[in-house]
Amino acid sequence: MFPTHRPRRLRTHPQLRRMVSETTLTTSDLIYPLFAVPGEGIAKEVKSMPGVFQLSVDKIVEEAKEIYDLGIPGIILFGIPADKDVDATGAWHDCGIVQKASTAVKEAVPDLIIIADTCLCEYTSHGHCGYLQVGDLTGRVLNDPTLELLKKTAISQAKAGADIIAPSGMMDGFVTAIRSGLDEAGFEDIPILSYAAKYASAYYGPFRDAAESTPQFGDRRTYQMDPGNAREAIKEIELDIAEGADMLMVKPALSYMDVIWRVKQATNLPVAAYNVSGEYSMVKAAALNGWIDEERVVMETLTSFKRAGTDLILTYHAKDAARWIK
Repeated sequence: MFPTHRPRRLRTHPQLRRMVSETTLTTSDLIYPLFAVPGEGIAKEVKSMPGVFQLSVDKIVEEAKEIYDLGIPGIILFGIPADKDVDATGAWHDCGIVQKASTAVKEAVPDLIIIADTCLCEYTSHGHCGYLQVGDLTGRVLNDPTLELLKKTAISQAKAGADIIAPSGMMDGFVTAIRSGLDEAGFEDIPILSYAAKYASAYYGPFRDAAESTPQFGDRRTYQMDPGNAREAIKEIELDIAEGADMLMVKPALSYMDVIWRVKQATNLPVAAYNVSGEYSMVKAAALNGWIDEERVVMETLTSFKRAGTDLILTYHAKDAARWIK
C-alpha cells in the first residue's frame, strides 16, 4: 500500500538538496556584454533593455573593475562608432572604439578576459555584416570579400588587447580566414570563439537598439540560420571545428536549448550560449511589472542553459546573477 521508492526523501532539507544537485551555476560560467561608445562620462541607458547602458571608455573601465570584483571572469565588447561607412572602417581601425576600450580595460584590469565581438554590422552604413553588391537592397552579403574585412578586424582587436576573438557574422569560411590572419600576425595563441550556430532570430530586437545595428533594408536571413533547422547547426559546428575554432557558440539560448544539447553531444570543445537581448528584456519587463520573481526566474533560466550543455553563458543578467550566487 506504500511507495517503495520515495524520491522526496532527498528534498527534505536545503543542504541535502544542495548535496545532490546535478547542475550548479557559478560566476565562472558568466560573461557580461558591454557596449562602448565614443566620448567621456557617458552612461546612456538602452530604453528597450533596462539596466543596460551604452558606455564611454572611462565608464567601461569602471564596469570592468566591478565585474572582476564580482568574480565574473570575462566580458564581451561591442562598439558603436562615431561614423559608419561601407568598408566598416570603425571595426578594424587601430583607433576603433572596441580597440580603445580593450586597451583601457586590459591596462586597468589585466586579469579580466576580453572577448571582442568580431562583426561588422555596427560599423557599416547599411547595417549588414559585410560588403554588399553595389545597388543591392536585399542585404545579400558578399561572402569572400567580407572575409578580408573580418581578418583585418580580428588582427586589430588582438593587437589592442583582446584575449578571445568571437566572429559572429556567419560568413562561410570565417574561422579559416581569421585563424590564418591571426597566425600570420603572430597571434597564434589567441583562441577563436565562433558564433557557429547563430539563428536569424526575432529575439535580437533590443540588441539592435543597444548596438545601433538595425539593417537599413532587407534582413539577415541569407547568412544567419533558419530557426527551424537543428541538423544544420551540427554541419556548421563541424565546419568551424575543422577550420580551427577553439570554442563554439549557439545564439540565441532560450529557444535553442535542444540545439545546445545537440552541439554538446557532437563535440568536446567548450560550448557557449548567448542569452540574448530579447530574452533579457522579456524577463526585465515582467519583473518591473511585478509579474514574476526576477531572481528565481533568472537563476532557473541560467541553470537550464548549463543543464542543456553550456560551459559559458553570455548574459546581461551576469552582474545580478553573480550577486545572487554569492
